[in-house]
Amino acid sequence: MRRTGIVLAATMLATLTLLATKAGAKSGNAATVVRNGATTTVTGPQIALTHGMVQVRVTITDGRITDVTALQLPHDNPDSWNYSRRAAPILRSEALASQSADIDVVSGATYTSRGYARSLQAALDAANGK
Repeated sequence: MRRTGIVLAATMLATLTLLATKAGAKSGNAATVVRNGATTTVTGPQIALTHGMVQVRVTITDGRITDVTALQLPHDNPDSWNYSRRAAPILRSEALASQSADIDVVSGATYTSRGYARSLQAALDAANGK
């Protein structure tokens, strides 16, 4: 009886830890900034999501976002991977058009969209010295 309680408590603790880790915790908190003349390239932090990680790299030239690349997208199952791959070019286009991380969520890729925006915003903040 006592052993069952201990096993149950340990299992619940491990489950809660796993859920807390996957529910939006950041695995890599720091953005990496590289400046080369008028061009700044910033790799945003990894954003942990339920189905994997999202991480973006942004290139800023003369104060304008000129490129955004998804370095990591959720891919722990085929559906996550397909939705994330479909969403990435849409999110990139929106970031380039808005010149910010203020982008709309792509239907079917809500978590990916939010993680993309969080990594992008952190990269933009790092580029601006925040």
